[in-house]
Amino acid sequence: MYWATIVREKLHRNIKAIYGLAFFNSFLIVVPVIVPFFMAKGLSLAEIFYLQAVFATTIVIFEAPSGYFADLFGRRIALVIGAVIHGLAYLSLNFANDLATLMVFEILAGIAASLISGADIALLYDSQKALEDDAASEHSGGIANLSFIRSSAEGLGALFGGALALFSFDLMVLIQSIAAWVCLLMALLIVEPPAPDATTPKARIKIGTILHHLFRTDPILRHVVLAIPLYNLASFHVAWLTQPYWEAQGISLAMFGVLWFSQSLTVAVANKLGFQLERRWGAVFVLALIGVLPIIGHFGMAWLEGWYGIVFGLLLFVCRGLNQVILVNALNRRVPSEFRATANSFTSFLFRLAFIITGPVVGFLAEARGLQATLTVLGVASVFLLVLIMLPLMQSVKAIQRGVTA
Repeated sequence: MYWATIVREKLHRNIKAIYGLAFFNSFLIVVPVIVPFFMAKGLSLAEIFYLQAVFATTIVIFEAPSGYFADLFGRRIALVIGAVIHGLAYLSLNFANDLATLMVFEILAGIAASLISGADIALLYDSQKALEDDAASEHSGGIANLSFIRSSAEGLGALFGGALALFSFDLMVLIQSIAAWVCLLMALLIVEPPAPDATTPKARIKIGTILHHLFRTDPILRHVVLAIPLYNLASFHVAWLTQPYWEAQGISLAMFGVLWFSQSLTVAVANKLGFQLERRWGAVFVLALIGVLPIIGHFGMAWLEGWYGIVFGLLLFVCRGLNQVILVNALNRRVPSEFRATANSFTSFLFRLAFIITGPVVGFLAEARGLQATLTVLGVASVFLLVLIMLPLMQSVKAIQRGVTA
């Protein structure tokens, strides 16, 4: 009984530590002014997208192996190593002055993101499952809270970073590098939860088995695995276009932090309301929202000017917030514990791979044809995404619902 109490206390501490890690990992005060910051280092917009493609390439190389590493050797080990590299990445940013040294930063940040991504969600999900809390009956509450904390951290970081950027980019980066090391403290507080439902020895889990489970066993799971990265991409392109978009609308640098905060707040609210919308209106309704919002958001930004375009752009971040809870929870409910980190990392791998292909193209198009043309192209791409990805997912959900009713 005594040891059971100790284990439960550590598992409860796990949840708080994972939330803390998520907060400081997402408290990125450099992000709301990252484009002006990179431009101050002499980079063009095309080079900035190229730099992000390097970041994405790093994640593509390390993402799936890091998730597999976490499943085999422990999620805590992956988080600790990832937190150390995360701290080193932002430490190096203090000395980065050109494309080459900024590339070093992006590579380190990509490795850290690969190790942390997937392992944190898997640990949270399994910790709640081991506690068997009422709130963890479907383990959706923890994922919603985790996404809300990440979005809130991004928003608070935006306000803080926007204010610091008015005084000094160097001071902003220094404070960011200090905050990054708090992630290591949070990771050291975490313990590995028990996995009583694991039926397959970890050493015998094969990549082929995992891919077969993701793509062949359940049509809903197959569509979800594709939808998560592609709808993340829909809002990620715009995240890198919003700052030059604001500049084109005549918005001062002093407002960048506030506007980025509003985007993060929008994601956080969508995180909190996602499951309520699903319970009230059904899964198909929420999936339709996720599919339609990027279309309206992209075309709204392209065809409207000033604050009207900025407000329409927020719809893309509503889509991101719903994606982070509805689709991510659908994924984690359908994969076993023994390779849950790998499954989450695999969706991130697909997302980064897609960005490697499309990011430089979007950056070049924005430089050559302007933001309006680029946003229009992204709106057309969102229409294809709705038809090819979201509608088949909605049909699969309807088929399951009809089967349950029958």
